[in-house]
Amino acid sequence: MKHYRAKNRLTAQAYIDGVLSGDRVILSRAITIVESNLESDKLLAKDIIQAILPASGNSVRIGVTGVPGVGKSTFIEVFGKHIINQGHKVAILSIDPSSQRSKGSILGDKTRMEALSNLESAYIRPSASGDTLGGVANKTAESMLLCEAAGYDVVLIETVGVGQSETAVHGMTDFFLLLMLAGAGDELQGIKKGIMEMADMVVINKADGDNIKKSELARLQYQNALHIFPQSESGWMPVVTTASSTKNIGVDIVWDEITKYKELVTKNGYFDKNRNHQKIRWMYNNINEALKQLFYGSKDIALQLSTLEKQIISSEISPVKAAQDIIETFKKSFE
Repeated sequence: MKHYRAKNRLTAQAYIDGVLSGDRVILSRAITIVESNLESDKLLAKDIIQAILPASGNSVRIGVTGVPGVGKSTFIEVFGKHIINQGHKVAILSIDPSSQRSKGSILGDKTRMEALSNLESAYIRPSASGDTLGGVANKTAESMLLCEAAGYDVVLIETVGVGQSETAVHGMTDFFLLLMLAGAGDELQGIKKGIMEMADMVVINKADGDNIKKSELARLQYQNALHIFPQSESGWMPVVTTASSTKNIGVDIVWDEITKYKELVTKNGYFDKNRNHQKIRWMYNNINEALKQLFYGSKDIALQLSTLEKQIISSEISPVKAAQDIIETFKKSFE
């Protein structure tokens, strides 16, 4: 194992020991390294992840998404405290939309979950989504492994709820939770079929006060809609329930259903099968990302792309021909 002397960096072993001992400060610093684009940090991250791998994988990974205004952060805070009260340690990886100028995190979920973040058994990490497809941070999977190695046995990944982020999060979690609102118009028109098909559970949030009847109607509508979809390979029938995170009503039911799901898929073998498929997809995702960086990181490619863009605009060359030419150039660089 190598030692690294970059500014403000410890040795790989120091990060490994700190993460495995549950040191939250070291865990945060390790995740910062994993998220870094510096070449020295990429090498350091590789050693850290490889070393902590045997201590990871022992959590329930839950994806949480929902329409804007559904109250994801409030729900997650109340839900997280409930899980901790059951004797668990909870890590929340909240993927924020990025500022296009600074590429920084602009929502700051840690400040919106103040009561939860103060608990010893909770760890909250807001991450900027950057340029990764669908708004999911490119290194979320590695961050999840680090949290697991640090002793967090429940990991919640909150998506920004836009684009294809849900698909990416679904591909790295065990259970996918969809939060919805009632009384916002024609409920079933406001959500994509694909997201509904991915959901293991739909929770109609803010089911309190004057909204209780509307929430119950929405619950029946979603339950009927879910029965139309073919049954998941997991053997689980998706559940629809109502909850009020502000009143702390129904949150316990959500955790009970997740526990039932975990028992079912562990018994029928789907849990391990799904995790193995995710590991393989993770490898291919990393290969694709590395190839993209290799391609666009080439100065020769950058120069040719600039020329081709001008030729496309002036109709000297078709976009298809331009793409073929640039790929041929790239292939020749390896001959």
